[in-house]
Amino acid sequence: MTLAERSLQQAHSQYGVQEFPRGSNAGPGVEKYLRSVGLGKGYAWCMAFVYWCVQQAAQQNGVVNPLTRTAGVLAQWNALPARRVTAPHSGDIFIMEFSGGMGHTGFVDKVNADGTVTTIEGNTDQEASREGYIVTSRVRKISTMKGFIRI
Repeated sequence: MTLAERSLQQAHSQYGVQEFPRGSNAGPGVEKYLRSVGLGKGYAWCMAFVYWCVQQAAQQNGVVNPLTRTAGVLAQWNALPARRVTAPHSGDIFIMEFSGGMGHTGFVDKVNADGTVTTIEGNTDQEASREGYIVTSRVRKISTMKGFIRI
């Protein structure tokens, strides 16, 4: 199994992990993601979730995690120019950029024919928040993405 496939498998194994209490950026599952990038509870955790999934997959595959150990979405993007792609594939990491240097990330689960991707991501919710409370699946427009990181 490739690193991307195994990372996506890890992400799916975390489906439904939530903050406790909601809105706290804390809780056992969330805190394990944050610890993987050297942080304690209370921080936005979408990138930490991605890093943790890739780290677990890398260990299973006996390879080094190609990602930078950071919770910063745009820091990750800026650190990996050689891995950036514009056309997504299943297992890629999507990057979104918002004003004020804010970002959001997760995994592309499926590329859809209508210009969207089905994702699995942390620190989100079904109300379209990038500061949500759960690991869940979403459908997002490709046009809203800054780009993708291929692992």
